[in-house]
Amino acid sequence: MQTAIAPTISAELRERLAKATRVLVLTGAGVSAESGVPTFRGGGNTATWKGLPFDVISSGTMLERNLPLVWEWFDYRRDVLRSLKPNPAHDAIARWEDRFPELTVVTQNVDGLHQRAGSRDVVELHGSIWRARCTVCRLAHEIPVDGARPEACEDCGHALRPDVVLFGEMLPPGAFEFAAQCALSCDLCFVIGTSALVYPAASLPELAKSAGAFVCEINPESTPLSERCDEVIVGKAGEVLSLL
Repeated sequence: MQTAIAPTISAELRERLAKATRVLVLTGAGVSAESGVPTFRGGGNTATWKGLPFDVISSGTMLERNLPLVWEWFDYRRDVLRSLKPNPAHDAIARWEDRFPELTVVTQNVDGLHQRAGSRDVVELHGSIWRARCTVCRLAHEIPVDGARPEACEDCGHALRPDVVLFGEMLPPGAFEFAAQCALSCDLCFVIGTSALVYPAASLPELAKSAGAFVCEINPESTPLSERCDEVIVGKAGEVLSLL
């Protein structure tokens, strides 16, 4: 029987944590996976919903062709997420709000678990599954975790769509630009639970490093970003962040 080896935190990282004033945290699906959040992403041409691959049912093209079907898919996803809770990684990042003078949390996740853990002003690069957006006036409408989603825009009465970035769509206006500014001004950058393959999000740690920040990756396995990081901690986010 093998004994699990605890992740190792370097003395340099601990010293930088003690002195940091501007911290950027980029999170991906690996953080939420520890809460039981499925990726909803099929491999290859795997059918994920009524015979449709993930990148088809979650596309801007399908939104234009069949909005009710897209809503059916996202209603199902919310039902799956409804009972899930933030995990120790979300909790630790939320506590950092009071630890560092400036903390920016940028996430590629749409599940809202950072906010439920207590994080404030999270930059949601890919939107939120707990919001709807008017297809005409773009007014955002919150969807309660324990209630039904609104059927039409309360301001203009037009149809609503999921406030999530679908395949073939652009990121929310200003979201990446703001995150990039924070990356260029931070002194410590954490990349947690992301494959570092999806751009432009994957460019944020590169921007931080180019501006002189110390970049630390936390992930169960190496990624294309690993060799460019100042420190790589192999392990689950919840376990590693609890040590920090």
